[in-house]
Amino acid sequence: MAPSIEISTSRILISASSQQNMCSSPCRSHLVLGACSSRGAACGQLELYKAGERFSSQLIDGDGIFNDIGLEKFIKEVKLKECGLSYAVVSIMGPQSSGKSTLLNHLFSTNFREMDAYRGRSQTTKGIWMAKAAGIEPLTLVMDLEGTDGRERGEDDTAFEKQSALFALAVSDIVLINMWCHDIGREQAANKPLLKTVFQVMMRLFSPCKTTLMFVIRDKTRTPLEALEPVLREDVHKIWDSVPKPQEHKETPLSEFFNVEIVALSSYEEKEEQFKEQVASLRAQFFHSIAPGGLAGDRQGVVPASGFSFSAQQIWKVIKENKDLDLPAHKIMVATVRCEEIADEKLHNFTKNEDWCQIEEAVQSEPFPGFGRKLSAIIETCLAGYESEALYFDERVRTSKGKQLEEKILQLVMPAFQSVLGHLRSGTLEQFKETFDKTLTGGEGFSSAARDCTKSYMVQFDEGCADAVIEQANWDTSKMREKIQRDIDAHIAAIREAKLSELTKACENKLNEALSGTVEALLDEANDETWPAIRRLLQHESESAVSEFSSCVSGFELDEQTMEKMIAHLQSYAKCVVEAKIKQEAGRVLSRMKDRFETLFSRDADSMPRVWTGKEDIRAITKTARSASLKLLSTMAAVRTDNEADNIQRSLTLAFLDSKTNSTATDQSITSSADPLASSTWEEVPSAKTVITPVQCKNIWRQFKTETEYSVAQAMAAQV
Repeated sequence: MAPSIEISTSRILISASSQQNMCSSPCRSHLVLGACSSRGAACGQLELYKAGERFSSQLIDGDGIFNDIGLEKFIKEVKLKECGLSYAVVSIMGPQSSGKSTLLNHLFSTNFREMDAYRGRSQTTKGIWMAKAAGIEPLTLVMDLEGTDGRERGEDDTAFEKQSALFALAVSDIVLINMWCHDIGREQAANKPLLKTVFQVMMRLFSPCKTTLMFVIRDKTRTPLEALEPVLREDVHKIWDSVPKPQEHKETPLSEFFNVEIVALSSYEEKEEQFKEQVASLRAQFFHSIAPGGLAGDRQGVVPASGFSFSAQQIWKVIKENKDLDLPAHKIMVATVRCEEIADEKLHNFTKNEDWCQIEEAVQSEPFPGFGRKLSAIIETCLAGYESEALYFDERVRTSKGKQLEEKILQLVMPAFQSVLGHLRSGTLEQFKETFDKTLTGGEGFSSAARDCTKSYMVQFDEGCADAVIEQANWDTSKMREKIQRDIDAHIAAIREAKLSELTKACENKLNEALSGTVEALLDEANDETWPAIRRLLQHESESAVSEFSSCVSGFELDEQTMEKMIAHLQSYAKCVVEAKIKQEAGRVLSRMKDRFETLFSRDADSMPRVWTGKEDIRAITKTARSASLKLLSTMAAVRTDNEADNIQRSLTLAFLDSKTNSTATDQSITSSADPLASSTWEEVPSAKTVITPVQCKNIWRQFKTETEYSVAQAMAAQV
């Protein structure tokens, strides 16, 4: 007679969103459900494996034979018997090829064998394997269970997977049940029938005790955990409510048997780094798991470490003798496996389809006319073949797997569809550019040409999109349409800016040509009419440029504000040309003043060279010549395009030509502060309009007088 075994509960962690059946009987375990995109499993040999500090041994083989010798050797290697009650047991269960071993290896640094994804999905872990978690206190044993719903065992041989699941719940403090996120909320999700059976049998075989279930949702999608958790909790309660219970537990709520906690993990294949970070965070929860508040902090009836081997053997014996576990496999499991096989076959056939391969290759380099129609027909043929072969399987499973097949096919053809749209976008843009350029060259107004060409080629793009649409897909082409619209708008804007810039530059060149030479000639005269003449010239040329520019840009349909801004720019540019010319000529003012002085001093009214006979009034001639030179200096001292009055000429005359002022200025008793030219600004003249400052004028005049004194002295000497 088998000894009575009381199994206490810790916690069950459910880390995956899968709709697997959950047992309703309590035990000393943690149930962690997780669904992983990686495909993991463990070794199939019976001997002990050792890799550094990592040990693994097959506990129960695929035929259900308990490896007591191997377990004893394993316990000795990991020094379990020295731990007393300070140890924990963690197990994992879940569908075949769902990544259980991979999860354990990342979570506990174990060395369970993982499935080779390149060789396909198949059974890797057979029976139950055990290893020691590396670097975790207290000592933690980890069990890797054979995957459920495996095709290797077939439809009617599911007794072992039910027995092994029940065994894991019985001996473990924490049981991880790997589940897929996409199974949350699905009535016929993998492992639901199994978990229902386990709930029933646990109630009858073992003493009730509190267990914590922690669901760790694997391959979590964009759906937030806050949205998945209520659905998963509802599934657990539904399973609990649906299973038959002993009379004493008819009204017992789930919370009396289990604490339910839920976490989630990302896809190992698609988000490996994020997956590893999340697993590292989860790993931290297993440190001191049996301490108060830990994952297994409320476990009861813990078997001492020295009795773990015997206890495990007896529990397995009781489970093996239980006839209730020899139920036929649920038809849903068979439908799920078979429909997946048919769908995988059809997907494989699609990838090898000659017509599809030709289309896929062609769209890499050029557009493919009739893409949507031809590809829709190929997909329809593939889906019809699936429906024909899967016709007699459970309708819900058939429909679900058919939908998954359709989604996989559409995922496969999505890059080709995007390539077609990409070619359509680039081709449309290039044709638009060519036509738009020809239209502008033909003399059509810019804005009307832009409107007509845009409308024409957007219609062409829409027709191309309609030709590329796949019937089975509900893909939105609006974003690509927005992109081509932005491309066209950007090109129009760039051409518009270039054309306007070109027209503006042409007007600027004309202004520069019309103003520069004339202003220079007017400055040469330097009389009272110089600035009035410059202002008249500036106004005339500005108006002429604005008129010409307005005519040239009429086809651009510029708004009033933009037009005013561009006209103001031209007017400002014209002033700048004048100002720049004056500043340029002001740099040669001393030379100009000397030239003017020599002309007036050395030549008579008839422009003939003077002969100093002694009758000439050299002082009067000198004053006249210097006065004319001073006029030149005052004319260039400031920009007077705005016709504002100033006292520059008067100030210079008083300072340099008035004899009384000159004598006063030369008086040593007069300080520099009394000098009206000892300043960097002119009265009533803005600094921006100042070309030659008062103090610069003073210095120029001083140098001018010095350099012209010789001519005066020569003349006076000639009269003697």
